[in-house]
Amino acid sequence: MYLLDTNHCSSILIGEPKVIRRVAEVGELNISTCVIVQGELTYMMENSRHKETNLARLAEFFEDICIYHVNRDTATIYGQIKAALFNQFGPRERSKRRKTRITDLGFDENDLWIAATAVQYNLTVVSADSDFERIQQVRALSLESWL
Repeated sequence: MYLLDTNHCSSILIGEPKVIRRVAEVGELNISTCVIVQGELTYMMENSRHKETNLARLAEFFEDICIYHVNRDTATIYGQIKAALFNQFGPRERSKRRKTRITDLGFDENDLWIAATAVQYNLTVVSADSDFERIQQVRALSLESWL
């Protein structure tokens, strides 16, 4: 089962041939996303030039895809991944570490939640974001890009 990140869901919405072809190969029932991506896509559509049309297309997209939710187990995995990333990529000095945010290390908070969801449900993340390759250095994570 595949968990599509925002960039791949967006590619489906705009009709990117490579991604559409790969969805057809794996089967629509084998793709999913998560509430984090739902939020990112909704934000994008809310700020788009053709807001109403895009929100309608997005609603139709969400009707046809499994959406995973976050829960306590997701939060635990998220915390483990974040701590491991700080241990691997963060400053060694405690005083500097307290002032450092995960974004200072080049990670997007939402990508950590997406990775945690994928780990929890044993899903392959489908993304073009380099964050996930770096997350693989601290946590086993299946990753593909269809772009």
